[in-house]
Amino acid sequence: MAIQKLLGRYSIGTGDRFAHQAKAQLQACIQALQADVEVTPVWNKSNREHLIIGSEPTSVRRAADAAVQSLGWKGAYFCDADHITLQTVDRFVDACDFYTIDVADAIGKPAASQDVAAFAARHANLIGEIALPGTEEKFFITAQTLRATAEKYLAAVQQAGSVYRHILAVKGEGNFLPEVSMDETDAAQSPVELLLILAAIADEGIPVQTIAPKFSGRFNKGVDYVGDVVQFEREFALDIAAIAYAVRHFGLPATLKLSVHSGSDKFSIYPAIHRTMQRLGAGVHLKTAGTTWLEELIGLAEAGGEALMLAKEIYREAFAHQAELCAPYATVIDIDPAYLPAPALVASWSSAQYTEALRHVQSAPGYNPSFRQLLHVGFKIAAKMGDRYLALLRDHEAIIARNVTENLFDRHIAPVFLGRAS
Repeated sequence: MAIQKLLGRYSIGTGDRFAHQAKAQLQACIQALQADVEVTPVWNKSNREHLIIGSEPTSVRRAADAAVQSLGWKGAYFCDADHITLQTVDRFVDACDFYTIDVADAIGKPAASQDVAAFAARHANLIGEIALPGTEEKFFITAQTLRATAEKYLAAVQQAGSVYRHILAVKGEGNFLPEVSMDETDAAQSPVELLLILAAIADEGIPVQTIAPKFSGRFNKGVDYVGDVVQFEREFALDIAAIAYAVRHFGLPATLKLSVHSGSDKFSIYPAIHRTMQRLGAGVHLKTAGTTWLEELIGLAEAGGEALMLAKEIYREAFAHQAELCAPYATVIDIDPAYLPAPALVASWSSAQYTEALRHVQSAPGYNPSFRQLLHVGFKIAAKMGDRYLALLRDHEAIIARNVTENLFDRHIAPVFLGRAS
């Protein structure tokens, strides 16, 4: 399949909850280009987020197109139907040209026994020792490994194939990029499992451009990685080696690369990602999602006055509705209630105190990861405020935009793609 627009070696998924920061986000990619590194922007927003905000996928497309035109961006860019399923994909087909096909819920569901047997027979040549490109390590695959992996993942990949073919029938070949996502599940996929998943994806005829496995360790929303960084780097390298093998032997696109979901703010693993990409000549898609919404709050708090009062009100309401806000994100947040400040205390804070608690600078004495995570999932509060919130975004656009661009470039793009310390 000849994709008309390529994602490029480096790309970044940028969430924009309220469709006001596309220019500020794109400015970060322009700064990367000025440093001689092209990072393709992909604006992503899930069906769940559209439902919470009350928006439509066309709003993401309009914001992206307007930013590109305003800033004169000449590179590729995409709009991502994030974490879609067969039940939710149709509302995205007019606006989007990147599709994150989420099949995590189907992991572990049984495929037909004859399909499992056929997969095992078709890939019996993988049994034994496999030398991996770019690494001295090897995979050892047994007949039992082959069958067990098929029993766990084949139904999920078949579901991805159904969604892909549904999109293909509407969009046409070459008019969109597919990603397969398996990250929102309990257990990480091993590099061997990833290799066999890619074999199944090739069998389904999906020209997958990015693959989002679940990595070991915790990828909580809006805060740093929790886990063994050395182990992550080894597994990340093996995943890249598995992709290189799959491209060579299964006929998958040469542009296929890893996608790191909940990738924002994972500062401790960014050097490992950069080193591994440089060593193996690989790329990555880093999905940053909701970090921009937090920069809006930081900008409002910096502005002071009515904007600071509203930022405090959003926290007060989020504190009062913790259970409701946290439930959809329970597997990707880790909030310690003991470290959540009382709303009455936050009401007395200065701009500097609020922003220090929220901004992800771990060396700052007032930084509070529980405070940050609660507000990360609290965008529903701002959505209910409607134009009251949006009007303040417009009134303080310059302050907010500065924070959004600095966060995306200095803390994310620079360490991952340029190898600079954040």
